[in-house]
Amino acid sequence: MIKDYIDFISNKNLNLDSFVSKKEELSRQIKSLTDINDFASDDYVSATQMLARTEEVIQKIKSFKELITKVEEAEELLDDEDFKALANEEIENSTKELDSLQSELTEFLFEPLKNDELKAILEFRPGVGGVEASLFAESLFRMYTRYCNSLGLKLETISIDYATEGGIKEASFLIKTDGAYGKLRFEGGIHRVQRIPSTESSGRIHTSTASIAVMPFFDKKNIQIKEDDLRIDVFRSSGPGGQSVNTTDSAVRITHIPTGIVISSQNGKSQHKNKDMAMSILASKLQEIEDQKRESEEKDLRTEMLQDGDRSAKIRTYNFQQSRVTDHRIKESWFNIDEIMNGEIDDIVKTVSREIRSMISK
Repeated sequence: MIKDYIDFISNKNLNLDSFVSKKEELSRQIKSLTDINDFASDDYVSATQMLARTEEVIQKIKSFKELITKVEEAEELLDDEDFKALANEEIENSTKELDSLQSELTEFLFEPLKNDELKAILEFRPGVGGVEASLFAESLFRMYTRYCNSLGLKLETISIDYATEGGIKEASFLIKTDGAYGKLRFEGGIHRVQRIPSTESSGRIHTSTASIAVMPFFDKKNIQIKEDDLRIDVFRSSGPGGQSVNTTDSAVRITHIPTGIVISSQNGKSQHKNKDMAMSILASKLQEIEDQKRESEEKDLRTEMLQDGDRSAKIRTYNFQQSRVTDHRIKESWFNIDEIMNGEIDDIVKTVSREIRSMISK
């Protein structure tokens, strides 16, 4: 068993000395920058991100090797009856840690995808299924909010438009932590739920859908938007059931006339803040459109399906009767739906990201 872990280090070229050398080279590169403008350059940002990434890999390799040593030492005690139970316990605990570290190191070896380092915008909308779809969209919004909070990610709600009969018509939030897009980029797509609605008297299972859009967040200062292309409306924010939640017209709706994109922001206390947020979201959407146009000419069909197919395809099913959540892209299921809906989705997010990145890198 321990040989597999040793082979992993060798086969993946996880040579500690080479990573230490890389760290030293990156440190020298960063220290050589003297002009204040250098610190705002793409090269500086890239170098500092790579340095942080390299330092983390070094620590994980060290921990991995220390755990291997622990297992080897424990295996030597298995023939001693006085220490056998303790040795087995040490082997079991250490191999669990090794498995976890191996997964994390595998992810570090993948080449970063474009915009992985950026903040992220998540948008939630009901699909097919009427009221049940609106309720499911709200459940997903709550699930991802709780998940992000559990990781200490900084969130800012952009807007929530509640449906009169329950659930939401639309909701979105910004994750203000760098790297959030890389972490959650594969969560976007059509999510399907199979459950008995509380209003269903006959006990019949309904199937409904909701969509999640995951977009990288771009600085609006870098995106040129013509004022003549915009229609800006102000209105009062609304809460559950449609009631007004303030007495001023602070909410902002911006329509980009050439594309028909409509952005609403109502969570900020001032009209200025809501307009600023809406413009940032619009800039991100326009940048994404441009990126898709450019990249569609560069990607082969297989990579395009893996990275962008989730925009229209059903990616995940939540079956409440079987307490099962299945991701259809990697054909894997989890059987703790109550915990998952409460935000405990870290294993799903990490497993999906690792498997899809692995397929893309091949």
